Amino acid sequence: MNTAVGFLPEINTNKSKQRSSTYYSRMKQTKESLRARLGPARPAESLTRKEIALFRSSPKQSICVRLLQEGFHRSFSELVSLLRSDQDWRATAEPGSLRLRAPPLVEQRHKMETISQHLSLAEEAERTGIWSTVCEERLLLGRFFSDPEDLWLRFYFYHSCTDREKGRFSRAATEARACLTELYLDRGELEEARQQGELCRKQAEDGGWLDSDGRPLKLRACRDLWKIYRELAEAPLAAEDHKKARTLLHEGNSRAAESEDKHMKGEAAFQVGLAYQRAGDHSTAKQVPKIVFDF
Repeated sequence: MNTAVGFLPEINTNKSKQRSSTYYSRMKQTKESLRARLGPARPAESLTRKEIALFRSSPKQSICVRLLQEGFHRSFSELVSLLRSDQDWRATAEPGSLRLRAPPLVEQRHKMETISQHLSLAEEAERTGIWSTVCEERLLLGRFFSDPEDLWLRFYFYHSCTDREKGRFSRAATEARACLTELYLDRGELEEARQQGELCRKQAEDGGWLDSDGRPLKLRACRDLWKIYRELAEAPLAAEDHKKARTLLHEGNSRAAESEDKHMKGEAAFQVGLAYQRAGDHSTAKQVPKIVFDF
């Protein structure tokens, strides 16, 4: 029996203690990290396996799992669809595209958290038929994504307000139309901008609503529509299609008159008169009403 002892490896008690100390040190760091996420009031001993697994998961996994566990299946599907759309677009995007300057959406936890939060609130409101709240939450998402590289998300969430079957005539959906009008105008997509602007003007006129910054939505739409009609008239003016140009400028003049902006009304009247003059109708050009300013 004594001879067998020589074949056993010598136990180094110092190394064993060192490994034990390292193990417990790592466990302590993990618990402290989890405790920081869950709040200082949560004792480390109360952490469950589920919470530890959530901590080890990727941001996408943890957010998606939470949506499913809380019963927000539509929000889960919509978030996954957005992540997939972003991934597919990046796979075929031209190098140097503005959107490529930002990390993929799947790597931006704060944005995914924000999307999941408002989509789940919208889904909950949809279950109870509160369609105005559905649109409010989606409008908030459109306003949240203000960075240039997130323009696609702004378009997506504004359209998710305006294009839905129920709630599209609410205050929030009307403001979303005002935002789409400006976005399309900035991109030079004038026909789409005009369509959104006219719908916004009509809905705002019926509702008498203010936007999120306290501005009358109808006046906001009218100001944008004047700019749109003025730009639409540039091409027929250059082609000497005076009739079409005058028609567009008259439409713009009507919207400017509704805007309650004296400077804009004066500019619109001047552009109409100038169009008649370019067509050789000097008599009508002189009869265009003159706007008196109070500066």
